[in-house]
Amino acid sequence: MSQNTITHLIHDRNARGRSQTGWLDSYHTFSFSNFYDPNRMGFRSLRVINDDRIAPGAGFPTHGHRDMEILTYVLSGAVEHKDSLGTGSVIRPGDVQIMSAGTGIQHSEFNHSQTEPLHLLQIWILPDEKGLAPRYEQKAFTLADKRGKLRLVAAKDGRDGAVIIHQDVNLYASILEPGDVVSYHVQGDRYAWLQIAQGVANLNGEELRAGDGVQINSEEQLEISTNIGTEFLLFDLG
Repeated sequence: MSQNTITHLIHDRNARGRSQTGWLDSYHTFSFSNFYDPNRMGFRSLRVINDDRIAPGAGFPTHGHRDMEILTYVLSGAVEHKDSLGTGSVIRPGDVQIMSAGTGIQHSEFNHSQTEPLHLLQIWILPDEKGLAPRYEQKAFTLADKRGKLRLVAAKDGRDGAVIIHQDVNLYASILEPGDVVSYHVQGDRYAWLQIAQGVANLNGEELRAGDGVQINSEEQLEISTNIGTEFLLFDLG
């Protein structure tokens, strides 16, 4: 189910694909794995948004990627990451991790805890060129960095302490409490995607819940607020 307005399209959370195994419960905003919808093949350079819940001690064994910018954004719990570059790290809420697969990279991702579930968003963005050297970067952003404001967490030029992404994308993260309002102007030559990660938000008066995505197709003034609390990601796309 999608709802049209003048300049944006709401992708309903209940229309996402879903993959379930004994240890993984994953919702797919765009076509992924066994979920295929020709109307959900991505948006601009944004190709995958997976909302993953991973059981304690479980995860994805070593596997490969090429020519993709892969972002991990943890909502609760912690990810244990290892890759063929020699990186070993733990990614926690507030951290933003990017892995540029480039010419090829192998990695594994597991729930760091043996007792607590893990909830994360994994985002794939097509790079602006193929055959790049693989790279890894991780940075921490505090609750204060994101509370009541839009915090740039990924950008092509890495400005303001953001992680570097090889694409014309500015990614903002925000956590709003009741009464908070943030505004953003999508320029006339840009596009945007709003992903509600947790809670309930209002976009220009329309209620959105965790899992909803909004495709913004042209210039628009966005006003985002909440009555109960929310966490969201806003992609400004070339």
